[in-house]
Amino acid sequence: MKEILIRTRTIGMSVLDAGKGPLVLLCHGFPETKYAWRHQIDALAQVGHRAVAPDMRGYGKTDAPEREDQYTVLHAVGDLVALLDALDEQQAVVVGHDWGATIAWQAALLRPDRFRAVVALSVPMMGLPPVPPSKIFPQNDEALFYTLYFQQQQGAQAEFDRDVSLTLRKLIHAASGAAGPRKPGDETPNPFGMVRRSTGLLASLPDPVKLPDWLPPQDFEKLVSAFRASGFTGGLNYYRNLDRNWELQQASVGQTVDVPALFMIGERDTGLSIPGMDQIIAGMSDLVPRLHGSHVLPEAGHWLQQERPREVSELILQFLKQLQDL
Repeated sequence: MKEILIRTRTIGMSVLDAGKGPLVLLCHGFPETKYAWRHQIDALAQVGHRAVAPDMRGYGKTDAPEREDQYTVLHAVGDLVALLDALDEQQAVVVGHDWGATIAWQAALLRPDRFRAVVALSVPMMGLPPVPPSKIFPQNDEALFYTLYFQQQQGAQAEFDRDVSLTLRKLIHAASGAAGPRKPGDETPNPFGMVRRSTGLLASLPDPVKLPDWLPPQDFEKLVSAFRASGFTGGLNYYRNLDRNWELQQASVGQTVDVPALFMIGERDTGLSIPGMDQIIAGMSDLVPRLHGSHVLPEAGHWLQQERPREVSELILQFLKQLQDL
């Protein structure tokens, strides 16, 4: 596995590249980097695939455009197409987690000629709501939904940058399966739920005595170093474009993802606490007619490919084998 910087026609992207064979492109989410896929890169390379995991736009060692409006999903999909061209690859299976899953779904929707299949972790394919997302997310005088909090320049950005190690420790623990089952009154507060205006997000989250076993100290320090260098601005800019994405995606209303697809989510994923998420997942085949499976991994939290690396890699490899047989 080598780390290289590739200059594409859109931005310079830092990627991990390993193996030879059909390309699998791995897209991380927030707040992570390309190293979130370290286990899957090795697993894919060992069985005859080329695995490439980029730091997404605004993360890690990849370029971070200055303007907030340069972080739409269309920009991110454009980066992936440009990356394929720079790698001299015609097609890829695109795999994404969290924001990377949203981007992967849109890549498969918009460019099925370049992305021949899609695997999504934690975020299902969803149709567009009738109004912009900011009109749907709840808020009141005391609290607001985390996506709205993330959009504020003096909200999450100032809070997260203050102590990068503390921020990542608290977020990772609270959204992991190690935080316990997501049952009312018996859980660590959901970091991706409502945020009190008076105290911010981190104050409600416990500072764990130790990180989960799946995140060794050396891997955590690599993540902390990456965010100390980049800050959280790039990652938070994706949230600041939620309404803009809604506007841009009006052209694709009614389209379905017509390439083969696979979905998986952790049983303790914080996203499952969002009202209606169960119904969205259950009805996803209406938007993804070639959905090959929808898997719930027991006791796993949000950081699925790191919490359950063997299971996630096996599901991906099984899906890739099915593609060969089609």
